[in-house]
This record gives sequence, structure tokens and C-alpha cells, in this order.
Amino acid sequence: MSDFGLSDFAWRDGGLYIRKTGIHLKITQALIAEIASWVVWLTILAGAALWARLAYARRLAVWYAPDRPRPWYMCRGVAIFGGIDVAWLPDKADAAFYFEDVTCGQPARLAGRHINQACQDISKAHVARVFEEVVGYPLALDPLQVAGEIVEKSDKNGVHDGRIVIAPLAPLTGKVYQRIVDTRDDDGCCHDLRTPCVGGEPVVVWIKTKTPEGRFSINNRRARMAEPEAVYSETERDLIRRFNARIGLDCGGLDILRDRYDGRIYIVDVNKTDVGPVIALSWGDKIRSMARLGRALRRHIMETVA
Repeated sequence: MSDFGLSDFAWRDGGLYIRKTGIHLKITQALIAEIASWVVWLTILAGAALWARLAYARRLAVWYAPDRPRPWYMCRGVAIFGGIDVAWLPDKADAAFYFEDVTCGQPARLAGRHINQACQDISKAHVARVFEEVVGYPLALDPLQVAGEIVEKSDKNGVHDGRIVIAPLAPLTGKVYQRIVDTRDDDGCCHDLRTPCVGGEPVVVWIKTKTPEGRFSINNRRARMAEPEAVYSETERDLIRRFNARIGLDCGGLDILRDRYDGRIYIVDVNKTDVGPVIALSWGDKIRSMARLGRALRRHIMETVA
């Protein structure tokens, strides 16, 4: 818990610059509030680490490569709740975890037991291709071959620059084009389904509520935890498992949208190095979610990987 990684950030052009990803965060009231929330969460993580030492007689350890995740990354927080330490040498680890906060990576082969080794490309274009291969219906569109409103967004992970454009139009380099998935409910708000998975299995669902004008934003009006069985049918949960297996995601989060008109789910984003839990969750939902994910990761290492 001592490696807070302040060197990961720089002050540039009036905002925070994340060195690894190249993402620039403008300083706003919302960002300041999020930073304050993360300070509280890091304190909770420290308490969770102490609790896990008492709860789990057997300590497990994970070797992360090529990078070691900071405590604000989901996989590190989940490991802390699961009583899983950072292994400082690969031969001392119960499992190896491919961790690199990039859209496309080419990891060196991790010896023996590994997590997320096969999840090397999480670009929006690749996610959409794998999704269509698995489920049989498309998310991606050719902007020259359709007419009307469609979504344009960066192919790069973590940019959050989605916007609605009018087709037909010439595609821009570095952008992907997708159908609009209308997730509005009777309350007029949009609802995203962030779905953390371990061992390819959906463990919890965080239902995020956003305003229609902020549907592509990272900010949520509110969020709550739900059971996967209450949100997805068994057929849909099997679809999620098959998608994870195909894209190589053992541990990470999916952004899933359900269209209000056709009722189908669409996997629009894969997060193998996601930050979390979602800030808008209640403190109770955060702790319950992370404890459940920690137990799931511990089982995955002990039963599947080790």
C-alpha cells in the first residue's frame, strides 16, 4: 500500500496528464470531488488489507508484469480484499498477471500460471469484431453505408470522447463507428451495465445512471450494485463467458448496454486495467462488491490457475 505512484502523473496545460496512457484530465469540480473520494477509498483499502490478514490464513501472491498496478486499479484493490499480496519475484508467485495500461500490448510470455495473458487488444474495433463473432449481430457500422445518427468514438481505450454524428460521412483515422444503443429507461436517464468478471464469469453488476447528454461521460449521476442473475438471463451470462474466453479476459470489467427497443445486450468496452470501484456507488456497495470480487479472484487462483 506504500506505492501510491505520484510519478505516474504530471501537471500539464492546466490539468493532470497520465504518463502511461497519454490521457489529459481537465481540472473541474467533479474531478476534485473524485480525488477526495479516492483518498477515502485508499484509507478503506488499508483497513481491508489488515482485515484480510486476519481472515485468510493462507496468503497468496501475484507477480504483475510488465507493470505493477497502483492501489486505485481494480485488480489491485480486488487482490487486497482477497488477501493476495504482490510477489516481488516471479518464482515466489502463485500466479502471474499481465498488467499494462495500454490499448494494445505484446506481453512477454509469462511462465506457467497466468491471468489476462491472452487479453492483448482491447481497442474498440477489436471488441466490436469479437462481439459480433460471438453473438452473431453487429455493433460496428460502416459510416459510408448507413444514414442517420450513429456513434463516433476513439478506438483507443479510456478516452471517453464518444459523440453522436450524422451518417453517411467519411470515417476519421483513429475513430470507430457504431450503432446507437438506446439505454434510456422510463426515468429518461441512460443506464450502463459495468460488469466486473473473474475467471471470465460475471461476479457483480454496477448499474450506472447518466443523463442522456452525459451518456459518453465518465461521470455518473448515481450507481448501484446488482446480482448478475437479476440483470442477465442465463443465455446472456453464457454469451458473456464466451466473449471473455474469446478476447482473453480472465479478470476485468465489461461495459455492457441493453437496448430498450430490441432488448439485446451489446458489449461495447473491455477494461483489463480499469480503475475502480465506480465512485458513484455507495460505500456499502463498494465494500460488498470488492469483497465478493476478492473471494472470486482467490478461488480462481487456487482452483484454476495454481
